[in-house]
Amino acid sequence: MPLIETQNLTKIYGSGSTAVIALDHVNLKVNQGEFVAVMGPSGCGKSTLLHLLGGLDNPSEGQVVIEGASIAKMSDDALTEMRRRKIGFVFQFYNLIPVLSAVENAALPVTLDGIKPTESRARAAEWLKRFGLGDRQNNRPDQLSGGQQQRVAISRALVAEPALILADEPTGNLDTRSGDEIAGLLRDVSKKFGRTVIMVTHDPRIAAYADRIVFLKDGKVIDETLLETRKVKNIELVTDKMNEIGD
Repeated sequence: MPLIETQNLTKIYGSGSTAVIALDHVNLKVNQGEFVAVMGPSGCGKSTLLHLLGGLDNPSEGQVVIEGASIAKMSDDALTEMRRRKIGFVFQFYNLIPVLSAVENAALPVTLDGIKPTESRARAAEWLKRFGLGDRQNNRPDQLSGGQQQRVAISRALVAEPALILADEPTGNLDTRSGDEIAGLLRDVSKKFGRTVIMVTHDPRIAAYADRIVFLKDGKVIDETLLETRKVKNIELVTDKMNEIGD
């Protein structure tokens, strides 16, 4: 059984002659520990798909099933609990709280979930150490580089030990080197720590770190590609596919 799947997932904004179909009957299955990149032209529905997968928005039709349970059938409280404990979110702009230290930011999800501060900080500190920030735990966001801030954000996404990580353009605000480091880190999250990672990106170089790429256009899945172990070959493959799809 896949960790997460969509069944005819559709999202329509507006109605009548002004209706816009952002997603059009998307069917997708992602297994435990798989790293999937979602690519496509601007406005193809990538971020809409990620928001629906995370229960941040409601579909117009179809459903999202996580660990065999349809999130559409969950109460608001149950959905909130699922997002807090089973899904970690990583965004382009980090969304760290400026006045909190790295360890306080990373600990925030479990602190808000009622875990004692000493335990929540210990959990956060462990993830920060794994990601090379053991000596920067007490630094505030403005004392960290963009890549380091994103490492804090990924630590925050993992601190509650979720099964699923949803990343929306996680390298979009970083330089090439930092972007590659973050993409490699997300691959480690999948391969070393067994989490399922679904990442939206526009960058073929970043997508090349994934196991599989799902290509969207006009709200529909038009292709899926399994990647090889050779990263350079993958970049060429993804670039060619994006050129084929067009804008």
